[in-house]
Amino acid sequence: MFELTKEQIKKFEKIVFVTGAGISQESGVPTFRGNNGLWRNYDSMKLATIDAFYGNPKLVWEWYNERRQNIFQAKPNEGHLAIAELENYADVAILTQNIDGLHQKSGSKKVLELHGSIIKIKCTVCDFKNEILEEISEIPPKCNCGNILRPDVVWFGEALDQEVWQNAVILAGECDLMIIVGTSLVVSPANTLPIYAKQNSAYLIEINPENTEMSPRMDLTIKNTSAISLPQLVSIYKKL
Repeated sequence: MFELTKEQIKKFEKIVFVTGAGISQESGVPTFRGNNGLWRNYDSMKLATIDAFYGNPKLVWEWYNERRQNIFQAKPNEGHLAIAELENYADVAILTQNIDGLHQKSGSKKVLELHGSIIKIKCTVCDFKNEILEEISEIPPKCNCGNILRPDVVWFGEALDQEVWQNAVILAGECDLMIIVGTSLVVSPANTLPIYAKQNSAYLIEINPENTEMSPRMDLTIKNTSAISLPQLVSIYKKL
């Protein structure tokens, strides 16, 4: 499956993973754009924009509360665990579009959450931020300052945290190997990360059961799930 020689793998000192909803789907977290994606039953423009939130914060929070409970019950799968184990053999960083925290649950240490975290909340006015690990009973929740709290995630039309993004670009530009896992690579600007890696002559591997728009630009495409593919990569490293 991994058509790489031991000599090639030994050269990959810095590995960057770019992960999307597909890697968490095997942990029971629904994807947005797959056959059973969340957007099939909901209008994203009513749930994931700042205008929608201010228009109906109760509806948005009810949906996010349900998602939070689903994510809290989810456990890292073999794909997440394999990435964490690779830290024993190489310098590994994860640039994830996911907001579920499963990479951290699996033990990965260097994780940049490009689109924020559903575990975290923040005030819509003041600087208050916090992690809330239980169900939110007051809908919509209020800050001590009296204003509404919101999920600390990046909604459609919002900019990424610039410090997080700049660090992601640096890591992408410095890596020897980039592995793109479970993402359709249609969401900007995350879909430009492989370009930064390629500018550094990094080797690009895509792991996805389906082709993406950038599949032709990959050095290696593996049409399988991360839970099956990534443990095989770990086994190669163990034999070096």
